[in-house]
Amino acid sequence: MNWTRAVHHLSTLATTCADMATRPASIFPLRVDELWAAGDILGRARELETITVALTADVDEVPWRTEPSGSRHWAAAARLPQTPATAYWRSAHAPVWNHVLERPVLVWSVYSGVDEEALAAIGEGNGESVRPPAPTAEELTERLDAELALSLRALREGTHEYGQRRWKPGKLEPVSDALWQASTGYLDLLDVIK
Repeated sequence: MNWTRAVHHLSTLATTCADMATRPASIFPLRVDELWAAGDILGRARELETITVALTADVDEVPWRTEPSGSRHWAAAARLPQTPATAYWRSAHAPVWNHVLERPVLVWSVYSGVDEEALAAIGEGNGESVRPPAPTAEELTERLDAELALSLRALREGTHEYGQRRWKPGKLEPVSDALWQASTGYLDLLDVIK
C-alpha cells in the first residue's frame, strides 16, 4: 500500500480506538487504553505491506503474541481484521516495547486522545522525531527476561489447560489457539535471547 494509505489506516485506527472507548463496558468488557505505532510506519515515506501497532488493554498480563480475553470481540467491532495491520496486544501495566516493538510511538490514549503531532510527524515520514530513546542493553535484557518468564508461565498454563480439556465435550479451538499463541511467543523470545 502507498504511504498515504498506510498513514490513513493508522489515523483511522486511532479514531476507532477513541470511539470504542465510549462504548459500554457491558458490551465491550475489554478496555483498550492506548494505541502505539511501531515498525516501518515510523520510518521514511515508502510503500508498506502492513502497519504495525500495539494495543494496550487494562489487564494484568498479556504474554508476548497472545490475546487477552475479549480481544477478538473488540477487534471485530473495531474492524481490525479488515485493516492491513499487524496488531500486538500488550498489558497497560507493563512496558509496551520489546525486541519487535522497538521505540513505539503513542498515537492514541484514552487519557489524552489522539496525538495529532505524532500522527503528523509519521505522515511526513518523520516518525523518528517522535520516537522515545532506545533502551540500554541492560534494560532490553531485563525486559526480554521478564517477557520470557511470563511467556513460559503462559505456555505451562496453556499446556495444562489443553491437557484438561482435550477429551472433554465442547470446542477445543479456543484452548488450542491460546496454546499455539503462547508457544509462538515463547519460541520467538527464546530465539532472540539465545
